[in-house]
Amino acid sequence: MPLGVGCRNVDLIDAHQGARIPLRLFYPTRETEKSVPIGPYLFDLAVDAPVAGDGLPLAVISHGRGSSALVFRDLAAHLARERFVVALPEHPGNNRDDNSLVDTLANLENRPRHITLTIDAAFADAVVGRHIAPRRVAVIGHSMGGYTALAVAGGRPTAFAHESPDGKACAVQVERDARVRAIVLLAPATVWFKERDALGEIDSPILMRTAEKDQFAPGFHADIVTGGIGDTDLIDHRVVPGAGHFSFLSVFPPEMTRPDFPPSQDPAGFDRSAFHKILNGEIVAFLRRVL
Repeated sequence: MPLGVGCRNVDLIDAHQGARIPLRLFYPTRETEKSVPIGPYLFDLAVDAPVAGDGLPLAVISHGRGSSALVFRDLAAHLARERFVVALPEHPGNNRDDNSLVDTLANLENRPRHITLTIDAAFADAVVGRHIAPRRVAVIGHSMGGYTALAVAGGRPTAFAHESPDGKACAVQVERDARVRAIVLLAPATVWFKERDALGEIDSPILMRTAEKDQFAPGFHADIVTGGIGDTDLIDHRVVPGAGHFSFLSVFPPEMTRPDFPPSQDPAGFDRSAFHKILNGEIVAFLRRVL
């Protein structure tokens, strides 16, 4: 019998920021799914169902700036059916409903901490926590989420002058989370890691997929990663022909697919739905190999 997708909402507070982090956990279950509306989307989920399996890997997905965790709903559901626990935090101050911290030092500091808090919350959850393997944790990040994944995996970012309160470039104070054993970078934004040795301490395997026609994170962002990681054998990088920056997001419902909503759009001729069947398989295969 194929596995279904269980879902739990988790109460999580970032005391340092003084903000609530909306967090959902997806996971494998044998319970019957029902159609559940979450935001503008319909999900097939078994809410608060028992978890199927033990020693499960945990994948945390970090969304881009001004975005939402739900734009990776299909990847999250696919991973859950493949026996992963998936954590979907929404970064306070840098999401679709509240983007007040965009382009600030505070946001650069907050985002990696949100990932660590999310991992803590997943392991502490009364239903899901005991089913997660303690040494099988990965972070998947798109765009600004790519920055977040690199920072929490040991990167040492530098804020630009316009992001700093005193108008001077400065080191961003972030803490590495040693539990993170692998990262997946999807069209990552990486300009905060241009300083010498900014990525030199990262020793986790990296799956990186970038878009040929990306106007927001063009090729030099990937070059920062490939040139900054000490052991290039750690990196599996491929440029996706014809893809755009938003091609890594789940396919949007027809009523949300329109030219005035850029996240729903792809370069002419690109088939997002077909691409995601390939991408989801590549991510699962990579994570199974390295975790």
